[in-house]
Amino acid sequence: MTQLRSLQTERLRLRRYTTDDIDNIYGLVSDPLVMRYFPQMYSRSEVEESLEHRIARYDEIGYSVMAVELRSDGTFVGQIGLLHWDDVDGREDVEVAYMLRPQFWGCGYAIEAARACRDWAFENLGVDRVVSFVAVDNAPSIAVALRNGMHFVHRLDENRFGFPINVYAIEREAWALL
Repeated sequence: MTQLRSLQTERLRLRRYTTDDIDNIYGLVSDPLVMRYFPQMYSRSEVEESLEHRIARYDEIGYSVMAVELRSDGTFVGQIGLLHWDDVDGREDVEVAYMLRPQFWGCGYAIEAARACRDWAFENLGVDRVVSFVAVDNAPSIAVALRNGMHFVHRLDENRFGFPINVYAIEREAWALL
């Protein structure tokens, strides 16, 4: 099994979460600005459970979302990585998922890390497409998906997330032309 342990971009380091990251994650998913497109913010106990799941996914499938830090000083920026789904769009998919702390919005970090994750998925997982599932009103995340070479596929009103999402995707053939 191929393991995604870390990625580096020009300005960022993506690394696997550890149990020491609980405060970083909780600060991210309990921020009303970050979570404005989600139905709820997460409690600390939900974050602990989610972190355990992410760490288990590293061992089970080789990847999940990761902590994103500035290479210059190690500051926690947010989380970006890959999620495996087999129940969202009626097929098995690998999603590039991203969530950054507000003070790092507009710096180009999301697209920089999202592209690195997209490329890793195509280079290592043998997938025919990579997707991003985005809340229909989340214009900034839609912009990241589009800048990541993805196109709008369709809207899903009924899905496991409990709120309408747009499916964005890039197929292997289109990625190979980038």
